[in-house]
Amino acid sequence: MTAYIFPGQASQFVGMGQDLFENHQRARYRFTQANEILGFQISEIMFEGSDDDLKQTSVTQPAVFLHSVIKSEILGDLVPDAVAGHSLGEFSALVCNKTLSFEDGLRLVKIRAEAMQRACEAIPGTMAAIVGLEDITVENICGEVTGIVIAANYNCPGQLVISGEIEAVRLACTKCTDAGARRAIELAVGGAFHSPLMEPAAKELEEAVMSTTFKQPVCPIYQNVNGLPQRDPAMIQDLLIRQLTTPVRWTSTILHMTANGITDYVEVGGTGKVLQAMVKRIDAGAVTRAL
Repeated sequence: MTAYIFPGQASQFVGMGQDLFENHQRARYRFTQANEILGFQISEIMFEGSDDDLKQTSVTQPAVFLHSVIKSEILGDLVPDAVAGHSLGEFSALVCNKTLSFEDGLRLVKIRAEAMQRACEAIPGTMAAIVGLEDITVENICGEVTGIVIAANYNCPGQLVISGEIEAVRLACTKCTDAGARRAIELAVGGAFHSPLMEPAAKELEEAVMSTTFKQPVCPIYQNVNGLPQRDPAMIQDLLIRQLTTPVRWTSTILHMTANGITDYVEVGGTGKVLQAMVKRIDAGAVTRAL
């Protein structure tokens, strides 16, 4: 059984999508649509912009979404047995399994990105990668620190990202290092994603999500909030909203997929490397490839 998995923010790169634009009529059509929906020439930024241009949240999120969706559409009518997406990647996954239309998916990504940017500006925050500690150890350290800091991305065993207020995250990093972490490094991100600091963004996204049509999917999506397969459109909507303020449980996602018979994972979009590496750390026997 095969799952398509979709990367999130930080998987962007200069020139992304240009080869698709040049070689596929479908891609050219999608880029034209995206330029109109977004109100700016995202194709020019993706093809010719700088790293700094692509790192802007309002650009990064629709760019990664667009790249992934176009790549999945090039597969034609092939239907995977399941889909999943890391953070932002859930939106790409929901277009792939026909829960969302391309147009609605891109509009929601636009709203999400802009809302997250406003939340970041209103309440400064940051994130940090912790490598080499058990999850429970990091969770306990976060619980001991004064201020808001939580485990935000359970990427794979021994690799966890924390998120929250700047000083609280930095103090947690120090404590993790003292506890024996091999690395505890603050990330170059715009704010505290997947933490309570994103609550204002979640409220904005909720209004947009609940006014958008979510159809019955052609295959289940394993969602970040609990790592479990979902087919019910109403539940998918709820979990998509909650995702902004709660952890990405990627390890649980892959473990549940493996338990349900998924053996092959196809990373669709981005550099094609990040999620494959995580999957191998979680399930060494999994077969992975990139599209």
